[in-house]
Amino acid sequence: MDVFDQAKLGPLTLRNRIIKAATFEGMTKGALAGDDLVSFHRAHAAGGVAMTTVAYCAVAPEGRTERDQIYMRPDALPGLRRLTEAVHAEGAAASAQIGHAGPVANSKSNRVPALAPSASFNPQAMAMTRRATVADIERVTAAHATAAELAIEAGFDAVEIHLGHNYFASSFLSPKLNKRRDGYGGSLANRAKVALGAARAVRDAVGDRIAILAKLNMDDGVPGGFWLDESLQVAQWLERDGSVDALELTAGSSLLNPMYLFRGGAPIREFAATFKQPMRLGVKLVGDRFIRAYPYQEAYLLDSARQFRATLKMPLILLGGISQRATMDLAMAEGFEFVAMARALLREPDLLNRLRREPATRSLCIHCNKCMPTIFTGTRCVLA
Repeated sequence: MDVFDQAKLGPLTLRNRIIKAATFEGMTKGALAGDDLVSFHRAHAAGGVAMTTVAYCAVAPEGRTERDQIYMRPDALPGLRRLTEAVHAEGAAASAQIGHAGPVANSKSNRVPALAPSASFNPQAMAMTRRATVADIERVTAAHATAAELAIEAGFDAVEIHLGHNYFASSFLSPKLNKRRDGYGGSLANRAKVALGAARAVRDAVGDRIAILAKLNMDDGVPGGFWLDESLQVAQWLERDGSVDALELTAGSSLLNPMYLFRGGAPIREFAATFKQPMRLGVKLVGDRFIRAYPYQEAYLLDSARQFRATLKMPLILLGGISQRATMDLAMAEGFEFVAMARALLREPDLLNRLRREPATRSLCIHCNKCMPTIFTGTRCVLA
């Protein structure tokens, strides 16, 4: 199959097999979608992607990683509706990434304690997380369903349920973070209840009215964390349940090892500059313990993703270091139905249109990752 051929994704027909991956845009002042966010996603739609993903739409106020992130509520719908209409006008589909940040949430910014499977210290907020009660878990699960219904009202064609990066559902999957001894801890079946429950709640709420994707960690990239063998089992459970139409395979922990997903340069100095003193000095001095550098190569998650492709029948989305046409062709040849791109499109939103005309086009992205610290001021390529 050709990466530029039309493709089915649940009830959707997409114009090609390339998805703009979720990258928090830092353009949602007041937790609302404004002109900057609309223009950002319109540009990616005009540039040729089949679908662009809005990141990130929290399902509850305390589920934001910072206070200006969107959380799904009626007040957010007018701006999001303008966004989806702009994307549709360019011939692309729009997906809303929904989820709860859990222990990754900044309780200081949100002014409410962050939730986690077990109480732990969040260095970003310099505060302890709160152990989620069963009532909290049930509320957050139900909030996923409500968020998906609101996404339909806003005109989205799909939702992507965030089950990765040690956000709420992912933190329950992690043996390192989940020390519970109740029905949500211990065995993998118990630790997977939050992830499986969120996906089932969304499916029950929206049926086949929109496509449902899930972003699932293949591994956390930390000792004692969620690892590939357990992730394969969770993926099989999701497939058996029929709650999602496709899985986007990811890796890493926003809480413990963020650069495990973002291979390439480790922009410690640039990250430090986004903080006030004394945090700025602290990041400069010991930031390399948290912002670790990993070498970049094209399709760096492919080796792990192959094991999912060999195990599952459901559509899979390959993510991680995809910037060349040859890499896309390789993904198609190995049976992946879609590819997802982010950093290369930040540098060149029109890259796909040019790749379609001239397959030998080379991406200008150098994987320096200096785009990452710009999430606080509007996500962008600093070299463009």
